[in-house]
Amino acid sequence: MFRACLALIPRRGTTSVPLSLVGCGVLLTSCAVGPDFMSPDAPAASGYVAERRLASTAGAATPGGNPQSFASGSDLPGTWWALLRSRQINAFVEEAIRNHPDIEAAQLALRAARENALSQQGALFPQVSASGSAERTQASTTQNGQWPGQTSLYTLYGASVSVSYALDLWGGTRRQVEALQAQADYQAFKLEATYLALTANVVTAAITDASLRDQIAATEEIIKAETDQLGRIQRQFDVGAISKSDVLAQEATLAQAKATLAPLQKQLAQQRDQLMAYLGRLPNQDRGEHVTLAELKLPRKLPVSLPSSLVRQRPDIRQAEATLHQATATVGVGIANLLPQLTLSGSYGASGSERLFSPTTIVWDAASSVSQKLIDGGALYHTKEADVATFEQDLSLYKSTVITAFQNVADSLRAIQFDAEALKAQAAAEKATADSLAMAIEQFKSGAVPYANVITAQQSYLNARVSRIKSQATRFTDTAALFQALGGGWWNRQDETSAALPRANPGYFAGPNRTTQEAM
Repeated sequence: MFRACLALIPRRGTTSVPLSLVGCGVLLTSCAVGPDFMSPDAPAASGYVAERRLASTAGAATPGGNPQSFASGSDLPGTWWALLRSRQINAFVEEAIRNHPDIEAAQLALRAARENALSQQGALFPQVSASGSAERTQASTTQNGQWPGQTSLYTLYGASVSVSYALDLWGGTRRQVEALQAQADYQAFKLEATYLALTANVVTAAITDASLRDQIAATEEIIKAETDQLGRIQRQFDVGAISKSDVLAQEATLAQAKATLAPLQKQLAQQRDQLMAYLGRLPNQDRGEHVTLAELKLPRKLPVSLPSSLVRQRPDIRQAEATLHQATATVGVGIANLLPQLTLSGSYGASGSERLFSPTTIVWDAASSVSQKLIDGGALYHTKEADVATFEQDLSLYKSTVITAFQNVADSLRAIQFDAEALKAQAAAEKATADSLAMAIEQFKSGAVPYANVITAQQSYLNARVSRIKSQATRFTDTAALFQALGGGWWNRQDETSAALPRANPGYFAGPNRTTQEAM
């Protein structure tokens, strides 16, 4: 191979253009030291939870209380929030994607990473430069035997092309390019992670906003009812039908109900500020748009992708994989730095006062240089060993990310199941306390029970109603959390964000001494 390259170097006395040296690069760059990356296999898991089959959830006789079933192996839609059937949520999500600066920042970070990778690719090619010159010279002729004071004027022209090529004998430069491409992959999935987090946060914030509005409405309704009740109690006291203690008890109950209103109003105001931030607005740009729990539709069938697909669909797992890929390529760079480095260079040009490219004015040169660091105190070796340790660290972090992802999905599935049971119980409790309150009021009117029974029933009903509203909202946020845990369906979206994402990382080996499958 080296002899073939030497044969391409022009001999003295010839006018062959030394650009033929470029062909040496093809012969000398056929290998790349270090490990080749291969995407890790998914864990051998048949499901996310211990049960073989997830049963349908419980149903409740209340809006948002329909049972849900799980469609194992079904794919996620790219716009999963549309399953809630809320035009306002759709509008919120579209506005957030369009206006939130985090999306733009992630897009620019991806652009910068891809440009860096393309920039490094330039080192794989010969570096060619051209130069030209024209010099007007006046020389004294006295020394040539001519009369003193006579001068000689002439113009000297020059033109040349220079070529320099650092041969990537061991693939170190290619590994650097590979590492930067992996960094670009990381930024691509960081963009998708930002997209997924933002859309999920918008949906959750809108649902929480709706829940707080219903809680406030329920509290205000109770306050109005208890205010009316206080008026009736006061009139009964005025005619001597009841004692002063009954009036004081009702006043205390009303005050307690009013005390719960301000904290809810504060939560709603802060939730609105948070929602405005997600939409890319300032707090004073709130136009009052909101969602109601009554308009939301709970999806009856929830698609649940297979465990084998999760590692290809979760953006955080793909980020960890890209980091592992970058670390693998960096090991190759460290190994290549331990080996000799070869550079070829040459130039071709002409220099003269006339007939610039005649045989007598042609100049050229060709050279090669080899460098090998002999003594560096072990710096390069230990740098390579540090790269190997970083690879092992990133492999462990990758496995940790996978475990956390599976936990997220399992937690979301459990939340959907048990929160459905909770809503069923809360709906029953609300109905029971409402009936109990109506009965207590009738019994008090007939003198069968003291007014303390009515107060207790009122407090129980208020608590049950607010708890039911919270449980109702939780079922919607649980559904959103499941879609987020499964990756959000970015692979099924048709937009610039999803189109920018890499689909897979090909390769052969995952580490310096073992495959990723063995390491897992």
